[in-house]
Amino acid sequence: MKPVKIKDGIYWVGGIDWDLRNFHGYLTQRGSTYNSYLIVDEKIVLIDNVKSYMFKEQLERISEIVDPAKIDYIVQNHIEMDHSGSLPLILEYCPNAKIFASQKGAEGLPKHYGDKWKYNAVKSGDVLELGKRTLSFVQTPMVHWPDNMVSYCKEEKILFSNDAFGQHIASSERFDDEYPYNILIEEAKKYYANIVLPYSNQVKKALTVVENLDIEVICPSHGIIYRSRIPEILREYKKWSANEVENTAVIVFDTMWKSTEKIAQAIQSSFENKGIYVKMRNLQSNHISDIMTDIITAKYLGVGSPTLNNNILPTVAAFLAYLKGLAPKGRTGFAFGSYGWGGQSVEIVENELKSCGFDLLDKIKVQYVPTKETLLEIRESFEKNL
Repeated sequence: MKPVKIKDGIYWVGGIDWDLRNFHGYLTQRGSTYNSYLIVDEKIVLIDNVKSYMFKEQLERISEIVDPAKIDYIVQNHIEMDHSGSLPLILEYCPNAKIFASQKGAEGLPKHYGDKWKYNAVKSGDVLELGKRTLSFVQTPMVHWPDNMVSYCKEEKILFSNDAFGQHIASSERFDDEYPYNILIEEAKKYYANIVLPYSNQVKKALTVVENLDIEVICPSHGIIYRSRIPEILREYKKWSANEVENTAVIVFDTMWKSTEKIAQAIQSSFENKGIYVKMRNLQSNHISDIMTDIITAKYLGVGSPTLNNNILPTVAAFLAYLKGLAPKGRTGFAFGSYGWGGQSVEIVENELKSCGFDLLDKIKVQYVPTKETLLEIRESFEKNL
């Protein structure tokens, strides 16, 4: 398990999780990495840790560079267990290392791992002297936990950015100029949509701080390290955090006997006739975390469900709950669906979209199987509303 040199004396010593496929409800088809970084100076500092089952990898990589017993400082930018899980394990090798975290981090770590160790709280502007280098701290609360902070080495112009700019990608490549950019940016977008999106206001504040730093390398806690595509990822984060949308649409639905699906296809034709790019996402074959990646830049969101037991299909209910938690803003929504007798589903969906704060187009509701004439009427009337 070899470390990867970032700059002289600075190394990636994390773990590659090739088999990860689900990250608390977020589908991770490409696995992930848990990034940990080692700075070797007069003082040796380890920045962040890995999931506990990745510790052997982390330890082997550290041991290729230094005796782990020589670690002086551990900086825990975030206390979530994918970042801190191996902290008790590494401390068995360097029990005298000083641990640094934000105030919330210093309060949260003993709640995870007990009070056997002392946790030192730092605040924005505090500086850790390492020798030739320094490490300064900037608090970034709620990007995406209250304890989050980033660390910056001004001498090397490296930002250790924690969850910001991360992606769930398992790969042997460590840098953005070694990895296909289209996949990198798609996974960064998915990461933002499914983890960071609810905290976009806090991201905007963090970006203001980041833009005032002289940065040559961004080292996130997951995925690929940026050294050649920094302007591009900063531009995308500005767009995503501002909830900037494009004139595109996503139609999300589930169907029982294809009637709701036929309505979705009629609506699709309306968008296409207006020159609006549309994505169709059947919940039977698309995961909600992938759908959120589409929604993050789409202006229109349609959600369809037939009525089942005076309610909506469970897949649609799960999607709406997930959507509501991630709280995208500034969208135009609409509800549609078929029904047999009660017909409550469309109103239920519409109320959920309304509670998300979306502007609403007229709902579409059809009893039993829509005829060709009904579908033509839907296409024509919906098109007029766009």
